[in-house]
Amino acid sequence: MRVLIVGGAGLIGSHLAKELVEKDHEVTILDGLINYLSPFDKAGQLPQTYLKRSWSISDLLQLRFNDIQDKIQFIRGDIRHKGRFTEILYKKRPHKVVLLAAIPLASESNIFTEDAFSVNTIGAVNILEVLRNADFVDQFIYTSSSMVYGDFKKIPCPESHDTDPLDIYGGTKLSGEVLTKVYSNQYDIPYTILRPSAVYGPTDVNRRVVQIFLENGFNKIPIKLHNGGESRLDFTYVEDTAHAFMLAMERSEAINETFNITRGEGRSLKEMAELVKKYFPDLVIEYEDVTKGEKRSERGALDITKAREYLGFEPQNSLEIGLDKYYNFLLDKKNRYF
Repeated sequence: MRVLIVGGAGLIGSHLAKELVEKDHEVTILDGLINYLSPFDKAGQLPQTYLKRSWSISDLLQLRFNDIQDKIQFIRGDIRHKGRFTEILYKKRPHKVVLLAAIPLASESNIFTEDAFSVNTIGAVNILEVLRNADFVDQFIYTSSSMVYGDFKKIPCPESHDTDPLDIYGGTKLSGEVLTKVYSNQYDIPYTILRPSAVYGPTDVNRRVVQIFLENGFNKIPIKLHNGGESRLDFTYVEDTAHAFMLAMERSEAINETFNITRGEGRSLKEMAELVKKYFPDLVIEYEDVTKGEKRSERGALDITKAREYLGFEPQNSLEIGLDKYYNFLLDKKNRYF
């Protein structure tokens, strides 16, 4: 099986590539290698925690792909450039196209709104436009997000829940879902839509909450929780997320379906902070009110019954297990990164 992972140099894509290689599939990664996170703090200064870091893009790619780099092909490219994507697609002629390229954080999408629309929405359209004539592709996997639901009105939240996103990121992801279905209806493109949630794990560099909490522990920086830390997320270890993508490629039942791909448990930020504190007993946890522009949708557990029944998806890592794996990974790199 030939697989093209668009945005495959990222957290989920790198773990998916490893599993594909282990199963002797041919993997090509197309990635723009663009980072939207600023190294500066809110005051425009460069924090000491950043100055201590030695990693670069090449360093990060070594961490993610060192053991499989001779078994995959990397191509640098931006999905906003349809001609470039067309050239690569017809040269590689993959059976599966996985779209992971996106501005990865809701907060950054709200800042870089034009990029969010051009990457998350126009980029998806560019791929679908090319796929409409590429009969050698037998499945397009669109990576959406649990953010498409907005505030959860039912917990656990099923795929049939109303979609009412509250921010630009969720809106662009939902538009990608709608367009994927439209193109499928018009041009018979087999698709699968996957909705991950709160993915975390080794080599994350996008400042998601688990990464922030663990790095704060290593750097002796207090953890700050809004509104008592009662907000709940369905934290999902990256290896479980990547495995679900693999299952979606292997199961015919995945075609033209949408799935929640999560752990299936809602855990509060306070719970997670207390788990991190077990590794760093002197870690300070502070509580403060949420500020304007920082409010997120009220979420929690997602219902993964459909993924279990259709894909055979059984996540293996609880928050406790996944956090321990992640902590030990960072501990091994402590002298290099902290």
